[in-house]
Amino acid sequence: MGKFYYNEAQESYDAIVVGTGISGGWAAKELCENGLKTLVLERGRMVNHIEDYKTAHLDPWDFPNGGQPTQEIIAKQGKQHRTGYTTKPEHNMWFVDDLEHPYNETKRFDWIRGYHVGGRSLQWGRHSYRWSDIDFTANKREGVAVDWPVRYKDIAPWYEKVETYIGVCGEPLGLPQLPDSNFLPMMELNCVEQHFREKVAENFNGRVVTAGRVAHLTGSKQFDGRSNCQFRNRCMRGCPFGAYFSSLSSTLPAAERTGNMTLRPDSIVHEVMYDPDTKKATGVKVIDRLTNETFEFKAKVIFLCASAIASTSILMQSKSDAFPNGMGNESDQLGRNIMDHHLGVGASGKFDGFEDKYYKGRKPNGIYIPRFRNLGGDSNRKDYKRGFGYQGGASRGNWEDTIAELSYGKDLKDAVLKPGGWEFGMTGFGEVLPDQENRFTLDYDKKDKWDLPTVTFDAAFKENEWNMRKDMKESAVQMLEKAGLREVEPYDNPGALGLSIHEMGTARMGRNRKTSVLDGNNALHDVPNVYVTDGSFMTSASCVNPSLTYMAFSARAANHAAQELKKGNI
Repeated sequence: MGKFYYNEAQESYDAIVVGTGISGGWAAKELCENGLKTLVLERGRMVNHIEDYKTAHLDPWDFPNGGQPTQEIIAKQGKQHRTGYTTKPEHNMWFVDDLEHPYNETKRFDWIRGYHVGGRSLQWGRHSYRWSDIDFTANKREGVAVDWPVRYKDIAPWYEKVETYIGVCGEPLGLPQLPDSNFLPMMELNCVEQHFREKVAENFNGRVVTAGRVAHLTGSKQFDGRSNCQFRNRCMRGCPFGAYFSSLSSTLPAAERTGNMTLRPDSIVHEVMYDPDTKKATGVKVIDRLTNETFEFKAKVIFLCASAIASTSILMQSKSDAFPNGMGNESDQLGRNIMDHHLGVGASGKFDGFEDKYYKGRKPNGIYIPRFRNLGGDSNRKDYKRGFGYQGGASRGNWEDTIAELSYGKDLKDAVLKPGGWEFGMTGFGEVLPDQENRFTLDYDKKDKWDLPTVTFDAAFKENEWNMRKDMKESAVQMLEKAGLREVEPYDNPGALGLSIHEMGTARMGRNRKTSVLDGNNALHDVPNVYVTDGSFMTSASCVNPSLTYMAFSARAANHAAQELKKGNI
């Protein structure tokens, strides 16, 4: 569906969903398909699939300044600019103005936000991996934080439901630490990636190189309103083909087709209302982003899917006599246990050979090496807990050589037309342990333009992460050297929490209301008709990209809420 239409919201609904991204889209779809009249609220602007992807078909020479951000853009997106890519002209319209949406840092935190219908599902990396029971049991097994109230068997059917609907391409491997998904055909490795795969298998027991498992359509299976990946690798601009999964191309249109969804953009939710007599939430308070008008919308069930920091901020602001420190915060865990993945560490090198080989298209994906540490036996380490995986890939480049030559005429033409040598790079994604001292708070002395408190971050990597990074760098070098690459160079650019854009925690799941915010169904322990299904609920982080897990839990929670409503329990 190319264009959404939304009606001015009425006062009362069966359900309200706050947020329209990865989690909000799935909550909306499942609630609407279960027959619930659902109001979907988005704090940002309206975006329509296809027509609003303004840069999707532009070539590099179509952008002014050689595609580099202007000083004006950098001034407005100073914190976003730390990423190195969000301020590029083909992307920057998807990321917020830091001056209009300020936040505070006791310690550096890269909070990368996109406020628009579809949220960050338009810009995500699309890597989609299941968790295993190694992940769900790690906290209990190691005495870290609190135990997850669920196990893999509880989530497996919901992984399958989500994968079948969104489309995940990949290769079955039979690894206990990375359960196989319901796959579309794998994107092929190029010749150097295949060579690397073979050499790693020869030299390293327990290490596997495969293609990244990504939510891109491949093969012959048909998906409503979406077509196969065109290998353009312009994904972050928005995909007019719907080839990768986004809520804008997939789940929100499905919700709309039921006739049960009302979508209202420009709606900043800042409080969940509570009835102390029924001990249930009654609705939400909203500020119109453009007019500053205030509204109250009522519903039988509330889903907070606004992202880990935003959803928890709403709960923190939802104060009452029953919840003086924020809704559901008896445990004092709201805002705590911020997690992300630490990245920016690995190695790269050059490869001699396959000069007669090239590849067709611009594959939006490379290799993936699943976790191989702390899985038992020789894989165990004494210097850190948990593990990491790698993403990376091989390509032929020529632009550095061209610039270095500084030549003109025929020499330049020959240099441009002749592909450069093969290069291979890989970067690690490591697990960050939950730590209640890694947190954010609300500053009521520093407010934004809507008179709402701003967020202050006080979170940093700890010893476990720093020790892990040494191994991430050394292991990358070893694998590249064994694969025959030359001039192998390690790197370690840690940045800060948030840079992986996988912020998690802040309203964790648990078995005990004294130590957690949410129960095993993603509902508040103390307010059973409020569910939180974005990254807030995560009790630990694993080392894989988390979006598939958010979607599985969102679908599961929405169906649980629908059943509870039908039974009259909430």
